Amino acid sequence: MTVEYMTGFGNNFETEALPGALPQGQNSPQKCPYGLYAEQLSGSPFTAPKTSNERSWLYRIRPSVKQSGDYTPVDHAFWKSAPNTSMAKMSPGQRRWDPVAVPDEATTFVQGVRTMTTAGDVFTQVGMATHVYVANKSMEKEVFFSADSELLIVPQQGSLRFATELGVLEVAPGEICVIPRGVLFMVELLDASARGYICENYGARFTLPERGPIGANCMANPRDFKAPVAAFHDLDEEWTVSFKWCGEFFETTIPHCPLDVVAWHGNYVPYKYDLSTYSPVGAILFDHPDPSIFTVMTAPSGEAGTANIDFVIFPDRWLVAEHSFRPPWYHRNIMSEFMGLIHGQYDAKEEGFVPGGMSLHNMMLPHGPDATGFEKASRMDLEPQKLEGTMAFMFETRFPQLLTSYAVELPTLQDNYLGCWEPLKKRFNGTLEGDWSE
Repeated sequence: MTVEYMTGFGNNFETEALPGALPQGQNSPQKCPYGLYAEQLSGSPFTAPKTSNERSWLYRIRPSVKQSGDYTPVDHAFWKSAPNTSMAKMSPGQRRWDPVAVPDEATTFVQGVRTMTTAGDVFTQVGMATHVYVANKSMEKEVFFSADSELLIVPQQGSLRFATELGVLEVAPGEICVIPRGVLFMVELLDASARGYICENYGARFTLPERGPIGANCMANPRDFKAPVAAFHDLDEEWTVSFKWCGEFFETTIPHCPLDVVAWHGNYVPYKYDLSTYSPVGAILFDHPDPSIFTVMTAPSGEAGTANIDFVIFPDRWLVAEHSFRPPWYHRNIMSEFMGLIHGQYDAKEEGFVPGGMSLHNMMLPHGPDATGFEKASRMDLEPQKLEGTMAFMFETRFPQLLTSYAVELPTLQDNYLGCWEPLKKRFNGTLEGDWSE
């Protein structure tokens, strides 16, 4: 099937799969075209300021309240929420993992979510969780939604088709998609298996960061975000609706496919973004700027300039700084950083950090280039250099990220990560030049 998209971030879109299905002049006429039902999906309080008010009007074949029975609890043993009361007892040191293997048993996208860290409190809608997902089976006659969170999905291996209430998104490695809180979706695999990362955002929705002195251009441009056009199923057969609510999971059955929205308009919408369209900015004379210049999207907290979550990428780019140490410097940070690698090599970690892998550097814990990367960057000729074929990312939050039992017990947890800094030498010898002998 050919998938079509509309462009823009935060736009008030309107789309219809059948001509005349979208009412004009009012949102809920006495009788909707085609005998459809009008239903509003609100992602913000009704009284939210205009700039942050989020809602879409859906015109569907049957109202979503139509179901066969009550909600039944179900178990997703590896998907955890904050506060994670089953947190494993482990010191909060720097951690790194090799990729998680795709299981042999049939596993759908939702069944394959494995929580690595949690932060904040899902009940008060503050904080986040980081997950990996592994899947080898498409969802069939089942849809899912999260009442707790917005989901940012980052594929690393295998392409996915997200069939949502508002239309279809096809997402490949190197792209991302965001499914808003409450939006129904089904995930179909476009390859034999899939693996990737999820940032579960309990708080305010993701938005584009303020550019400040950078001005109107570069970074992530609104025109590069893609929203789906209306597409619907008219199927009279039993489907399962499962969802996440206050950290627990439930399901019910309905006598039809709930992906039956024929037309919609509004700004509360799933979307995708191609990371290769990100336009990096950086130092063009000397020094290494803060990594905030690589922020694709941010989810604000209640404190100005302090993010509940920042989504940051490290893409292909030129390095030209003179008289400068070009990789990220050694640092301690108030933010807690969960990193992943989609493809290629991360310039500050030349060994041990592989595509599909992960690392965690919690707030105020020191981290930075490994010994190999430091030596190379300290001795290299500072000619213009292009980093190519690389795409790393970071989910960072103001809150501490607590490890789950799954993360601590994962066989791919590297027991020698701290060893990457062990060869760093003392070079102080009381002279201005220092000791740079081998």
